[in-house]
Amino acid sequence: MTTQQKSHLFYQTRRRKPVLDQARGIYMWDVDGKRYLDGSSGAMVCNIGHSNGHVLEAMRLQMEKSTFGYRLHFETEASEKLAAKTASLTPEGLNRIFFVSGGSEAVESGIKLARQYAVAIGQSSRWKVISRFPSYHGSTLGALAITGYDPLTEPFEPMMRMMPKVPAPRAYLDGLDPDDEATGLHYANMLEQKIIEEGPETVLAFFVEPVGGASTGALVPPKGYMERIQEICRDYGVLLILDEVMTGAGRTGKFLAGEHWDLAPDIVVLSKGFAAGYVPLGAMAAHDRVIEPVLDSGGFQHGYTYAGNPLACAAGLAVIEEIERQGMIANAARMGEVLKSRLKDLMQRYAIIGDVRGKGLLTAFEFVSDRRSMAPLPASLGAYSRFVDIAYENGLIVYSRRTRGGHEGDHILVCPPMIVNESQIEEIVEMLDTSLRQFTSEIQSAVPQIA
Repeated sequence: MTTQQKSHLFYQTRRRKPVLDQARGIYMWDVDGKRYLDGSSGAMVCNIGHSNGHVLEAMRLQMEKSTFGYRLHFETEASEKLAAKTASLTPEGLNRIFFVSGGSEAVESGIKLARQYAVAIGQSSRWKVISRFPSYHGSTLGALAITGYDPLTEPFEPMMRMMPKVPAPRAYLDGLDPDDEATGLHYANMLEQKIIEEGPETVLAFFVEPVGGASTGALVPPKGYMERIQEICRDYGVLLILDEVMTGAGRTGKFLAGEHWDLAPDIVVLSKGFAAGYVPLGAMAAHDRVIEPVLDSGGFQHGYTYAGNPLACAAGLAVIEEIERQGMIANAARMGEVLKSRLKDLMQRYAIIGDVRGKGLLTAFEFVSDRRSMAPLPASLGAYSRFVDIAYENGLIVYSRRTRGGHEGDHILVCPPMIVNESQIEEIVEMLDTSLRQFTSEIQSAVPQIA
């Protein structure tokens, strides 16, 4: 099949892409033989690289045993093993695991578990889930209600109850020092103010990405921020839920990004790198103190057909085994420092780059028209999508979104698989350099000051 043939699939837009033929390691090839370097791990998914032999063999062995066993009819060895392994890698007390097929399902599960817990302990007045703006937590209506990204939420607002938001800690845009603990407290205390404003007896949970994902472009919180929000949640009896869909499974240099701040969350949601793109899989890990009252009151009134699918769980366990066997988490920490340093070198050469940020192999750079004011590029340029297209033409896959609520501000996420080495990072940077030269030349007449 070629892109000239009619497709019966319904894509996001009318634009077609080349047809994928095969993928190995950090590289992918289309049916015409063109090679692409997967500089964003798909959508920050393919953490261990493509076509890993150990994972493929684990899937084959499971397929020979069973490919499906409905969770209300059977327990399975694969799901039990993966649950035990996941519990061993998460903070103390998060011993109960619920499997799903993706990030949005994991987020929905976390929201609904939190609500059922509140009802079970006699706190049914708690139903509000506070999150941040900007943020992204998923595409289902429940996940969108806690998402702060206007183009994705606005069409559906009449169909859902939007939840309260607090500002994301974008110190670099506000002219504040992210290394000053006063900056972290400034943003964290906005959560306390919002809880008081909403009425503490009505606030159920705070849902937060430890390191920002697509909506804020690898935003690392300022010093003291994460520790303070945990204190606030404890003070007001608000559940702390970490969205580790993008950050989890080692991408930031720890299995969970929350480990960088020694967080003790009530609930964690995982997906993406958790199964690294080999199968649809995600998970919700919850503390015993949350689960026990829910089970005592009649059980978790929630579920999905493919929750705990044995084939998916066998693949997920094999992914974690490969992460550990190859030391990928430590490699993500090391190579992340190299990548961030090289992106900062590009920043010195291109005035259009206003900020470089990230942790581990979750990194990004943001385009601006003026570094002093951090003014964004004109939204009409569509820089976030145009740069991705240029890079793609040059054989590099990167990911992008708009930083400032979805309407303006353009950032590019550079998040290669955790198997990447230093020479491959140099290859990524060379391709970025080529693409940046082409892009800045293209927009120079519209933004002459970035030359």
